[in-house]
Amino acid sequence: MGRPSRPDSPQLELALFRDPAERPPADARGAAVLLGERLIPYELRRSRRRTIGLTIDHRGLRVGAPLRASVREVEKLIHQHQDWVLGKLEEWRQRQIQTAVSVSDGMSLPLLGEVISVRITAGPARISWIDGHLQLCLPEAKDLRPLLEKALKARARTLFAERLDHYAPLLGVAAPPLALSSARTRWGSCSRVSGIRLNWRLIHFPLAVVDYVVAHELAHLREMNHSPRFWSVVERLYPDYQQARAELKRLAQTLPRW
Repeated sequence: MGRPSRPDSPQLELALFRDPAERPPADARGAAVLLGERLIPYELRRSRRRTIGLTIDHRGLRVGAPLRASVREVEKLIHQHQDWVLGKLEEWRQRQIQTAVSVSDGMSLPLLGEVISVRITAGPARISWIDGHLQLCLPEAKDLRPLLEKALKARARTLFAERLDHYAPLLGVAAPPLALSSARTRWGSCSRVSGIRLNWRLIHFPLAVVDYVVAHELAHLREMNHSPRFWSVVERLYPDYQQARAELKRLAQTLPRW
């Protein structure tokens, strides 16, 4: 939850990892189910299949269901396989903790919800985006992590500025100053004095999630709280915020470790 920094300079922050205080509405895409004391987000996809299937990978729990299957039927099956679900989620969590980003030629990274490849070549230091993929060029072999991070931060700054320019007029305000954050516990923060800070790691997530965070922080320019009035402002800016909010919580567990 957000908290004010000073009485004369209110600032609110959007948590990076936290236990959801409320259950997102179940719909055809993003939802959550209570297993024991844990609220587990899941992605529900409907198709012409005949049975309900559960899949767990680095993205979390995904459910495939027939077109006419009810949410109650889906969640009944999840409860029946609760031990398996929780066990597999823990396996993936441990795997992600142990695996940090290691930069190498041909590596893959999530960018705006898609997987891109990173190519490394020798030559004058430069960063290039070619056909949606990233090329890092250095005169000699060295630690490429700083150059990769620089490239992603630059991409994030450009995108975040574009999204602020898009949503600020919908609120009737000028786009506030933008700064990038590397916080380990916050997606973003808003101050009426210093502007908006957004975590550059959001660049890994789909645009819908980025837009939700941008709308969330902009809404604080009207309501420095998380009251019903605040959420009404968020909904006015981004009507599908509940789905994106649930997706953000789910994808947070897949964030590459820097």
